[in-house]
Amino acid sequence: MATTIFSIMVVLLLLGFPMMIPLIVGAFVGFYSLFGGFGQLETMVQQMMAGVRPASLIAVPMFIFAADIMTRGQSAGRLIDMVMSFVGHMKGGLAVATAAACTMFGAVSGSTQATVVAVGSPLRPRMLKAGYKDSFVLALIVNSSDIAFLIPPSIGMIIYGVVSNTSIAELFIAGIGPGLLILALFSVYSVIYAYRHNVPTEEKATWGERARAVQQALWPLGFPAIIIGGIYGGVFSPTEAAAACVLYAIFLEMIVFREIDFAGIYETAKSTGLITAVVFILVGAGAAFSWVISFAQIPQAVLAGIGIDSMGPIGVLFVISIAFFIGCMFVDPIVVILVFVPIFAPVVDSVGLDPVLVGTVITLQVAIGSATPPFGCDIFTAIAVFKRPYMEVIRGTPPFIIMLLSVSVALIFFPQIALFLRDLAFAK
Repeated sequence: MATTIFSIMVVLLLLGFPMMIPLIVGAFVGFYSLFGGFGQLETMVQQMMAGVRPASLIAVPMFIFAADIMTRGQSAGRLIDMVMSFVGHMKGGLAVATAAACTMFGAVSGSTQATVVAVGSPLRPRMLKAGYKDSFVLALIVNSSDIAFLIPPSIGMIIYGVVSNTSIAELFIAGIGPGLLILALFSVYSVIYAYRHNVPTEEKATWGERARAVQQALWPLGFPAIIIGGIYGGVFSPTEAAAACVLYAIFLEMIVFREIDFAGIYETAKSTGLITAVVFILVGAGAAFSWVISFAQIPQAVLAGIGIDSMGPIGVLFVISIAFFIGCMFVDPIVVILVFVPIFAPVVDSVGLDPVLVGTVITLQVAIGSATPPFGCDIFTAIAVFKRPYMEVIRGTPPFIIMLLSVSVALIFFPQIALFLRDLAFAK
């Protein structure tokens, strides 16, 4: 049965169907094989509805909505200008600023694809004009967007928290350490690249210009204050923080900056609605598919075949990392989280791994896979946004992937990279 299901799904993917179709078809084929027909179809529908029922999922469309409003307005641009005023004059400063801007925008949107659009659109032309090769620029933007999957609010962590019943607030703060470590590595590499290719520097901003840039960015900097300060100060739950971000984004762009009117908010809401519909269909279909393969005990057979039951915590983390990394090279990250997390949950419990550490490792692998050939979703986002051929987009990615994988290995052997801030915040 497993071979039939996966063969059908692969064929549908190769034929160009969106990921939701292979998932739904695979779930129904598995259900038919298990029960000899569709006499108990209500069970399948119940599983789909259960997948989208958790209240925590409400945070996903709200964070997407807030990020979309920011992208259409001035908030994203003001954050970029502030970063540029401090590091733009350094050797490789423009590249460092791009990576830092991705990190800051990730602290608002939680979406890698939104970060590619919001940061890449204004900064790519500027980097090309400064003398950077396009292959480096595209790779930097695509891979720096991975930081948005780790820095709170992370949509990937929300989905993982819902599926695994893990504290989303703890997951959020655990992502900060690995995210900043990746930013540091990318910054060092950018400086080395600039020296090797003799990229010219930009004019140094005066302290007056920096002060103005900071002043203009004060309002947008309220977003991470709301998300991080509100959650860990006990003012908001993650879902309530998402709602507060939407209200704050509307207030900024409509009243303070006067960049968007009611018509713009309506168009943004429609766009968010379409994205949310796709996400929730994937969540429902993924929940049903995961239930089918778990009921058929396919994961248990696969994991037993590789001997995971005899592995220790480090071995289990390596298997999980490889599975999620490979999965996201081919399939949408949300789907991989929905399908794989329930598969590995019993093993994680049996070896006593901290679910927050596991969630951080998984989120990092999902982010890396999203920017890795052949089918990482961020690659195709960059192709669509920048209108560049596939090979040009992926040409400069190997050094970044190596750095990201090195952080993954470090996280497995030194879990305090993620858990140090979590333990401080929650005093376990």
